Amino acid sequence: MVRVIPPSELIINDDGSVFHLKLKPEQLADRVIMVGDPARVSSIAAYFDSRECDVSNREFHTITGSYKGKRLTVISHGIGGDNIDIVVTELDALANIDFATRSVKPELKQLRIVRIGTSGGLQPYVPIGTYVAAHTSVGFDGIPFYYAGNEAVRDLTFEEEFIKQVDWKIVGVLPYAVKADEELLEQIAADDFVRGVTIATNSFYGAQGRELRLSLADPELNKKIEAYNDNGNQVTNFEMESAALASLAAMMGHRALTVCCIIAGRVNKNMNTNYKDSLSDLIEKVLERI
Repeated sequence: MVRVIPPSELIINDDGSVFHLKLKPEQLADRVIMVGDPARVSSIAAYFDSRECDVSNREFHTITGSYKGKRLTVISHGIGGDNIDIVVTELDALANIDFATRSVKPELKQLRIVRIGTSGGLQPYVPIGTYVAAHTSVGFDGIPFYYAGNEAVRDLTFEEEFIKQVDWKIVGVLPYAVKADEELLEQIAADDFVRGVTIATNSFYGAQGRELRLSLADPELNKKIEAYNDNGNQVTNFEMESAALASLAAMMGHRALTVCCIIAGRVNKNMNTNYKDSLSDLIEKVLERI
């Protein structure tokens, strides 16, 4: 029996667009670039040869168009894994749910998703200006645990070793690990990216070891993360979205990868706020390779 998804589960606007993104199914390309900042969408779309649509709602800004014969969608997701849950779920709905019948299509479409972000480096070999491709993402946000079958996409061996080495003490949060799509990693990272382990936290401050007025539950966590080493695998950088993207995309059958430009040295405590040139170069590489 075909399941009909009720209006409270899949919210479709009066104009036929999906609730948060305000996109219609025909406005989505199979190749998707995701960024955090809504303004960055326009910067990437400036490279396009043509545009089909330009849609904005809240922090979600989308432009679909053509770049050197490739149809692309660029979309902003805002900050944090909770927003990734909204964006990836609604992108999948646009691709794989018939809005007229509210049922899953018999033949599923696979999206190719590359997230371009900024990040803080944790190792001396990823200084400011480095491009890091997350071959593994470690999440502190808990998002995949709300979905059945999450064990199938998680690297349980990696998780066990990580939890042991960092002597995990944060009560109520369990780290999880998910690998990037291997084919997409090879396609995008080539030989000019560092391939690393990226940690995606559920906050910018406490979860990344930043201490302002509130004391940290485990003040040594960052040092233990920096020291983590499993057969040469080290944690290269911090950000906030890669693990949610990797896990949700894998469970839904999409291909996903996060690439980041390192703009802060968390060990040396330095920061580059003028990173636009480096980020533009990273954007150009992704546009050529996606």
